[in-house]
Amino acid sequence: MDDDFKPVRRRLLKALGITLPVSTAVFADAQRPSAPAAAQAAAPTPAPDAAEHVSLFFNADERAAVDAIVARLIPADELGPGAKEAGVTTFLDRQLAGMFGQGANFYRHGPFQQGTPEQGYQLALTPAECYRLGLAGLDRVCASRYGGRRFAQLDAATQDAVLREAEAGKLDLGAVPSAVFFQALLDGAIEGFFSDPVYGGNRNMVGWKLVGFPGAMASFANDIERHNVPYTRPPVSIATAHAHAMPPPQSQVQAQPVAFVALAGNAVCRSQPATNGGGE
Repeated sequence: MDDDFKPVRRRLLKALGITLPVSTAVFADAQRPSAPAAAQAAAPTPAPDAAEHVSLFFNADERAAVDAIVARLIPADELGPGAKEAGVTTFLDRQLAGMFGQGANFYRHGPFQQGTPEQGYQLALTPAECYRLGLAGLDRVCASRYGGRRFAQLDAATQDAVLREAEAGKLDLGAVPSAVFFQALLDGAIEGFFSDPVYGGNRNMVGWKLVGFPGAMASFANDIERHNVPYTRPPVSIATAHAHAMPPPQSQVQAQPVAFVALAGNAVCRSQPATNGGGE
């Protein structure tokens, strides 16, 4: 990280831009809202549903810490809501309470050794254990340094300083290396910010709207022949996607029944229905 965490959004967009096609510029221009739409987009993000306040994994202190962390990793700014407003904490809560949190698809047999950065996560801990121990260690360090205050109770500048230490591997979180924990938090924040809203994050598809992603469109068949025309449709979630209206074929050939009749000597003849109502 540089001086603070605000450049993360720009850094993320820059990384995404490397892989986007050249036509993205046209697409993004088409996504620019008109005056009435811009006024609507500037309105505050609607409050989350009551169901999102029911934690499946995080306790109250952990949820407050994750809210504060993701708010610094992807903060709200003039481009739109940040990770906290997008419901990333709810996304992580649901993921950690499920198969991902249990490390169901991880190879979890030893020996466990420190790997290279290219090898990714190498701990014996499940993701749920990593988050639980890491969050507890983070609050413990903050309480010892800042008069009993947890991470979520610190001002933004101090939170940024603590996260920079964690990213550099200089924070003692006990069983969890702070650099590994920070990377897990950053990965989770990005995934939750750009996931389908059906999983709890990317509320109101703010992440998709930010980068001009169309979402879970079932088909682009209706747009195949629209060359050099901006794509202006709003993004679609899995929960709200619907089938395209496809016109039926101009002519349909009705299948005619065919009968197979066994004859003497194991011979088989095929009988086609006669047009005059009779048969062979």
